[in-house]
Amino acid sequence: MPILEKPADITELTLSPRRAKLAAETDVLVVGGGPAGIGAALGAARAGADVILVERYGFLGGNATAALVMPLMSFHTQRPTFEKLGVSNLLPNDHGPGHPVIAGALKELLEYLVQRGGAISPSLATGYVVPFDPEIFKWAALDLLDKAGVRILFHAFASGVYGDGHAQGGIFETKSGPLVIKAGTIVDATGDGDIAALAGADCDIGREEDGLVQPMTLMFRMADFEHAAFQAYAQRHPDQWRGVHGLWDLVQQATATGELDLAREDILFFATPHPREVSVNSTRVTRVLGTDVWDWSCAEWESRRQLDQIVRFLRKYVPGFERSYAVQSGVHTGVRETRRIVGEYQLTAEDLLSARKFPDAIARGSYPVDIHNPTGKGTLLKRIPADDAYDIPLRALIPQRVERVVVAGRCISGTHEAHSSYRVMPIAMATGQAAGVCAAMAARRRIVPRDVAADEVRQELIRQGANLGEPAKTA
Repeated sequence: MPILEKPADITELTLSPRRAKLAAETDVLVVGGGPAGIGAALGAARAGADVILVERYGFLGGNATAALVMPLMSFHTQRPTFEKLGVSNLLPNDHGPGHPVIAGALKELLEYLVQRGGAISPSLATGYVVPFDPEIFKWAALDLLDKAGVRILFHAFASGVYGDGHAQGGIFETKSGPLVIKAGTIVDATGDGDIAALAGADCDIGREEDGLVQPMTLMFRMADFEHAAFQAYAQRHPDQWRGVHGLWDLVQQATATGELDLAREDILFFATPHPREVSVNSTRVTRVLGTDVWDWSCAEWESRRQLDQIVRFLRKYVPGFERSYAVQSGVHTGVRETRRIVGEYQLTAEDLLSARKFPDAIARGSYPVDIHNPTGKGTLLKRIPADDAYDIPLRALIPQRVERVVVAGRCISGTHEAHSSYRVMPIAMATGQAAGVCAAMAARRRIVPRDVAADEVRQELIRQGANLGEPAKTA
């Protein structure tokens, strides 16, 4: 493997003191331009704050565009009558027709995408997931933030926190040298909890018994796919394709000849808005951590080796793929799980699977507990109760021991099992919008986020069109 190996003993060197330029000052600084950051910037701006969003790439979207995590998974409840419809094996994600539990910024983005042909509305036909075009997604997010008055800095990587004892801004590495952006409140939408960790927040990583995280996956798009030919194959072999995954016999044949060494249990792909294209989610790299540069480098090499095998397998063995080709792969291997901050409240699997309600709920989720095996093949799914959803409390967004920082997205406070549900992008965007609103209120009043009243955050979110359900009376 032509990857620089991690030294057994890392020697720490003292660097000469550096000077940084003060680039700007703002009410709310959002670090990260993925779904959580987009939601945070819109939420803060709509709450009246001056907002700057900083993104390490030259485009917005995060995992949706950089890692090609397609489609947006369902944010709808599952109805108890679904299995009686007789279509459960035909729908992506096997998700029944229910009602949406997330609105607000997510709804606004999806309406924009659909109007421009960049997404397919969630429905029975799509299994209530949302196939989207990543290129149109980039522009949709940029245009929405522009119209909301958000200022954006691209090509800037967060490397530190400015201020002694309190996070008074972010430090960013750029082609123009190190820059500092001062802020009243920072929203950490990095996915990895980078800002919270740099500010001194305690974090958990992986499952409790061994610290292992869910595997990484490099997703890619196959063009010139003949849907009719594949559909005819699936109809002739109904035991070999279930909704969006399968091909077990063909995988076994290719494995026997030495042509395929599949790291997951089957082939998984989703439709996109384009009829001759599919999004493939079939690579898997285990025992790697996305906050370790050596691990991530190894994952890039290994996932692209797997991609090459899978493309050749699809073209040779699977009807409909004979003339297809990989038109695009992710800018980087997708990361499911790294840090989870230790917050004022930690969400658990029990909270999710009992559809627990909280008086300080600022977002809701209905996606299953979905754990990709951290050590190999296999995926564990546990459904949220039928026709119901769980609440996410504001306290799960507030790190302990750190002031002036709110977190959003997959790095909020929860267990490994709970994280496997709330990590998906629609929920990340909802927690992002809530974090932005909380940050705006804290900055305007010059108080810390934990002192912002949850009822006021809820009222502003509802004004912005969020779907929060009915609040519980007790915690």
